[in-house]
Amino acid sequence: MRRPERIGQDLARPGFGACSRGFGELTAIVRTDRLSKSYGAVTALAGVSFECAAGEVVGVLGLNGAGKSTLLRILAGEILPGGGSVSIGGVELGDDARAMRSLVGYLPEEPPLYREMRVRDYLGFVGALNGVARGELPDRIAVVAERVNMDGHLDWVVGELSMGYRKRVGIAQALLHEPDVVLLDEPVSSLDPAEIVGMRELVRSLGGRRTVFTSSHHLREVHETCDSILVLHEGELLAHGSQEELGALADRERIEVEVRGRASEAAGRLPAGVEVVHSGDLGGGVSALTLDLAGTEREDVAAALVGAGFGIRRLEPVRSDLERVFLDLVRGEGGAAGENGP
Repeated sequence: MRRPERIGQDLARPGFGACSRGFGELTAIVRTDRLSKSYGAVTALAGVSFECAAGEVVGVLGLNGAGKSTLLRILAGEILPGGGSVSIGGVELGDDARAMRSLVGYLPEEPPLYREMRVRDYLGFVGALNGVARGELPDRIAVVAERVNMDGHLDWVVGELSMGYRKRVGIAQALLHEPDVVLLDEPVSSLDPAEIVGMRELVRSLGGRRTVFTSSHHLREVHETCDSILVLHEGELLAHGSQEELGALADRERIEVEVRGRASEAAGRLPAGVEVVHSGDLGGGVSALTLDLAGTEREDVAAALVGAGFGIRRLEPVRSDLERVFLDLVRGEGGAAGENGP
C-alpha cells in the first residue's frame, strides 16, 4: 500500500477520485492546501490537502477526534485555519471570507435552531440573515421545504419536531441561499433507524447539482451515501478517492480458492503467513477457503496446494471492502485514535 501522504495527493486530483456518478473530467470546486489547525497543544488538522469536484457527495470518515468537525468548520468559514489555504468556487478564504461563506451551506452536528419558533418563521429569519431578498423568501422556503420532505411541517413549532425533522430543518436552512457546497456534520447522529434511512436518501439526493460533504465515524453511512471519501486520522488525511480506489489499498490481498479435498487439510498446506479467514466443505469432495495473503503471491498459494495434491477448481481475488481498508489505514498510523481534537 502506498504511503498515506502519497495517497492523499494522488487520489485528490479532479476526475481521478470522482465518483460513481460518472462525472469524467471535472473542475475542482473545493481545494485545500496543507491545511492545519491546533487548539493549544492539540493538533486537530495537520497538512490536509485535497480537491473535490462539483456535484460529488464526499464522505469525511474518521474516528472520534480525527478532525472531521474542525475541517467542516473551516470550510464553512466559522473558524480560521492555523496554516495553509482553502478555496471554494475559486474564492480564497483569506481574500474574501464573506463571499466564500455565501457559497456554503452548513449544518453543525447540533442544528442551530430556535425551538420556540415555527419552522416557517425560523427559515425566514435565517434566509434574511443570509441575504435572501424579502420578496424571494416565501418561494425559497417552499422549495427547500419540499426538497427536504417537510413541506407539511412548516407551521409546526421547531421544538415539537422529532430529531429527524429538526435535522431536516437544519438542512433546509443550509439550502436557503442556494449554496454550491453543503456541509453536513454527522447528519445521522441521534436519529432512530427509520430516520437514518430517510436521511441517507436525502443526502444522496442533494448531490449532482451541488457538492455535499457529510462527516461520519460510521462506515456504513459513508458507504451507502458517498461518491468519494476522505479518510482522516489524528488530523492527517490518510486517503482520498472513490470507494473503488480505496478498496484497492488494502494491505492484504484477499482471495477465494476452491479445491478438491478437505478444507482443514488444505489449510494445513498453505505457505507461511497466509491467514485462513473462512473455510468450509461444499460437498462432493470440494472445499472453499477465503485467504488473506499478506505479501504472499497467489502463484505461491496455488503451487503449494497443487504440490500437496489438491486440485484447484477456482482461485480469484475478492474485492476489498471499505471496513478492511479503513482499519488497514488507521493501524498503519499507530492503532486506534484517541480524542485529539474536535
